[in-house]
Amino acid sequence: MGFHEFSSPYDWSRIASYKRTAKAAFGGMIDLSVGSPVDPVPDSVRKALAISSNDPNAYGYPVTAGTADLRDAIHEWFAAARNVDLREIGADAVPTVGSKEGVALMASLLHFGEGDVVVQPKVSYPTYEIGTQLAGAQTLKVDDVADADSWKDVPGVKAVWVNSPCNPTGEVLSAEQMAGIVRVARAIGAVVLSDECYALMQWEDDVAEVDADTLASTPCALRADVCGGSAEGVLVLYSLSKQSNMAGYRTALIAGDRSLIGPMAAYRKQIGQIIPGPVQAAMAAGLRDFDAVKTQHSRYQERLGMLVSALRAYGYCTDMPQGALYVWVKAKSGDCWEDLRQLAEIGIVASPGEFYGAPEYLRFSATASDAAIASAAERLAR
Repeated sequence: MGFHEFSSPYDWSRIASYKRTAKAAFGGMIDLSVGSPVDPVPDSVRKALAISSNDPNAYGYPVTAGTADLRDAIHEWFAAARNVDLREIGADAVPTVGSKEGVALMASLLHFGEGDVVVQPKVSYPTYEIGTQLAGAQTLKVDDVADADSWKDVPGVKAVWVNSPCNPTGEVLSAEQMAGIVRVARAIGAVVLSDECYALMQWEDDVAEVDADTLASTPCALRADVCGGSAEGVLVLYSLSKQSNMAGYRTALIAGDRSLIGPMAAYRKQIGQIIPGPVQAAMAAGLRDFDAVKTQHSRYQERLGMLVSALRAYGYCTDMPQGALYVWVKAKSGDCWEDLRQLAEIGIVASPGEFYGAPEYLRFSATASDAAIASAAERLAR
């Protein structure tokens, strides 16, 4: 019982030597490895945090399921940004202390264990596998989760992880692909776990649902044409870390099938996985501040464009990603570690593809300042 052991190649200490080399390079190190935001938190968020710092939800114990205002903001955001009416499809939501803990605890909160199988993309965010291991369940890695034939007949499948836009590849699934996953998962009694943390970070109009008055976004697993008008067996995760530069605030949420969300919220209350009261107010402000999100979107689009051009000049074969905040490239040497060594010599640190299940690739993050991206571009173009 309790947490099981886990294993993972996702260990940032493994790139420490490359960082030392990069720091010694002329001009110092430009870190494009970890996707940690560097831009200011929106004024609206900071104001909300300050104003609520002495509210009852601050000096008293905060509400696990979120204040009425935060819950309203979540419903408003889904309607405006994702074209989803949570109430209409029978969905509920619960805030989480960042999306990583939501991912890592998911299999445990769903009571998966020995003999249960959780499907995930072969190239993906490592915490999907770690969370499955912590629950004592088994991971099934497939090349493409949209190819349901690769998992639908496997005994014991209880859930399918979907990540669109994908970290690290930037791939975006169409509404038709996502609907197919939902349909087959329901047929075998499995839950669809849709990680949509980069949903508002899309870069190609032909994959986006564009509304000039709100935000451009990729298809949501809870959208009526994807879930068939019902949230049954579908859970969506979202985070404000990237859209509002709130990684340190630890503001995220799980939304979907209320029969699954209710017990999750009860467990979360018992183990104290609760967003602090003032941060709940800040989260509500972040969800409502579309102007700040659009500003951040423009920043990342420009940085990605500059980074893609520079990586091409350096010799990598790459294009603008469909979504997310990373440029995913095949190593020129065929091995991510050798490319990391060469890049470190000019002061640039990327993320090894081995962390994500593809040792022949590298991931470059656009979550760096304009000056850092420009400097990296200059070095790569030499």
